[in-house]
This record gives sequence, C-alpha cells and structure tokens, in this order.
Amino acid sequence: MTTEREAFLPDIDKSDDEWRQELTPEEFQVLRKAGTERPYTGEYYDSTTEGTYACRACGAELFTSNEKFDSHCGWPSFWAPLAEDKVRYLHDRSLGMERIEVRCARCDSHLGHLFKGEGFDTPTDQRFCINSISMRLVEGS
Repeated sequence: MTTEREAFLPDIDKSDDEWRQELTPEEFQVLRKAGTERPYTGEYYDSTTEGTYACRACGAELFTSNEKFDSHCGWPSFWAPLAEDKVRYLHDRSLGMERIEVRCARCDSHLGHLFKGEGFDTPTDQRFCINSISMRLVEGS
C-alpha cells in the first residue's frame, strides 16, 4: 500500500544531511521536521510589507501580501496561496485532532496548517496559518 508521502515526489529531493547544511537548526526543525515557532515571535506575523512570500528552503513563491490578513493568532495568515499548485496538503492527526498540514509542493517543506470555516471576513473563509521561519519575504514583487 502506498502512503500519502510515498505517492508524492517533490521536485527537490534532498537528504536530511543536505538540508542541515543549508538551513539553520531552527529552520530545519520547522521546515523538515514539521515543528512550529512560538506565536508572536516570527518576523512576519504582523508585517504589512508588500511582496511575495517564498519558501525559505527552495525559493518557490507561495503567498503574496495581497492575501495576507491579521487573524490575531500570532503567525502570518493568508486566505489563499499564490496558486493551488504551489502547496500540497496532508492530513495531520497529531495532537489528538484533525488538521490539514500545508507543505511546499516543490521541496515538501512544512509551512504550517490550513483552517477552514472560522468565520473570517475573507473571500475563502480559510486561514493558512504559516510559520514565518518557513518563508522569506521578497519585497515589492
């Protein structure tokens, strides 16, 4: 039987050792081990700078400031990705609950989680709750 992870082949496939050489320990913990940064500590949670948010591991463009909104949750929130083929989704049953994990479609790095139906006044009523450390803001793009 093929698992969800085995059925997906990212464009960029590196070993943990290769990723450790490119990422800081904090980046590696979040991006490659599905960790989470503490709320209200990331560099982009309250940023209003215009630009495109790219994957910190591979540089793939993921979100833009046009879809970013303040959800008061302590992490950057977006109501949609740049395009649906930029991210992929996994069922996350950790922590005793059902969540939707969001990963970079190009390198399979963990970005955060998607929450639906929370009542935010956005076009999609979705909240992509993304770790700042998972992204790099390219200003003005």
